[in-house]
Amino acid sequence: MNILVNGIGNIGQTLLGVLRDHQNLLGVKRIYALKNTQITDWNRQDIELLIGKGIIICTKELSEYERLDEHIDEIDYIFDCNANSFGLKNKLWYKKLTKLKGCSAQGSEKGFGTPFMSSVNHDQIKGHKYVQVVSCNTHAITSLITTLSGQNLADFGEGDFVIVRRSEDIGNHERLVGSNVISRHLNQTIGTHHAIDVKDLFDTKHINLNIQSSDITTPSQLMHTVRFNVKLKSIPDHNSINKFIESNSFVSSTAKFDSNIVFELGRRYSAYGRLFSHAIINSNNLLLDEQDRRIKGWAFIPQEGNTILSTIHAFLLQTDKSDHQGIMEKLVSKLIRKQW
Repeated sequence: MNILVNGIGNIGQTLLGVLRDHQNLLGVKRIYALKNTQITDWNRQDIELLIGKGIIICTKELSEYERLDEHIDEIDYIFDCNANSFGLKNKLWYKKLTKLKGCSAQGSEKGFGTPFMSSVNHDQIKGHKYVQVVSCNTHAITSLITTLSGQNLADFGEGDFVIVRRSEDIGNHERLVGSNVISRHLNQTIGTHHAIDVKDLFDTKHINLNIQSSDITTPSQLMHTVRFNVKLKSIPDHNSINKFIESNSFVSSTAKFDSNIVFELGRRYSAYGRLFSHAIINSNNLLLDEQDRRIKGWAFIPQEGNTILSTIHAFLLQTDKSDHQGIMEKLVSKLIRKQW
C-alpha cells in the first residue's frame, strides 16, 4: 500500500518517522510526502533529511523534487496533517481521487470525517473513508474520563476541565503571547470547544457526557496542561486510581511538577523526541473528595505526539487491517513509556 502524508510540520514529520521505521509492520510499500509551502535554504535541510530516510518528497509545482500529479494515482491512503481549515479544503480534492481507500485529518479540521481516538470508538470508523483524528486536548480529556472511571463510563458523573495552553510550538515565533489570555466559552453550558469535541467523539457511540471546559493560554512554548475535576458515582482510593492508570496503555504518570522537565525527558529519551501518551497524569498530587465523590488533579498534554498513534490506528481500521490490534500493541509498547 502506498501512502501520502500531506503536510510536513510537527505532526507530519513525526508521523513520517513512525511510518518509515515501522513500514513493514504497517504494510506500507511507498511513502510520499507533500510539501505545500515554499522550499528555501532555510528549510531545505529538513527535506533532505526525510529523503535520506527513503521518503519521496513531492510538490504541486515544478521543482527539483517529484511532481505529485505524476504519483497521485498510486496513492491508496492520505494522512492530511494540515491545520487552519486547509484539511477541510483538501477534502474537495480527495473526493475526486477515485482510487483512494481513505484519508484522515487532524483535530483542527472539525467536520472532515467521523471523529476518532484510539481506545474509544474503533467500530465507529470501520469502512469510513474520511476520519477526523481528534485534537491533543480532546485526547487528554477523554483519556482522563475513561481512566479515572476505570473504563466504566456508567460510573462517570460529570467533569470540569481547564486547559492551560502553551501559546505555540517551541520551533515557532508567530503567536507567542505576553500574558495569560482567556478563551471565550462557545457554549454557555459546555464551555470551550474542548468539551464540545469530547462530547462529539462519544456521540459516535451514542454516549452523552456531562462535561465542561475552559481554556487559558500562557506565555509558554513547551506543553499544555489540564486541571481536571471529575465526579464519579463511586470514589476509588489512590491504589485503585494507580491501577486504572497502569491498565490504560495510552496513559502515563509522573511524580514531577515541572512541564519543562517532562518535556526535556521526552526530548532526550522518547522516540523522535516526542511524547506519545494521550495524557501524563501527575499521580502523586491528586485530591480525593470522598464526600462529593470527586477526583481533582493535573495532567500534562504531549500535544505534538499524543495524536500520532490514533492517526496510525485510523489508517489500519479504515484500510481493514485484520491484525490492527496486534499492530497497535507493538507500536504502543515501543512508543509509550508509562512513567516520566
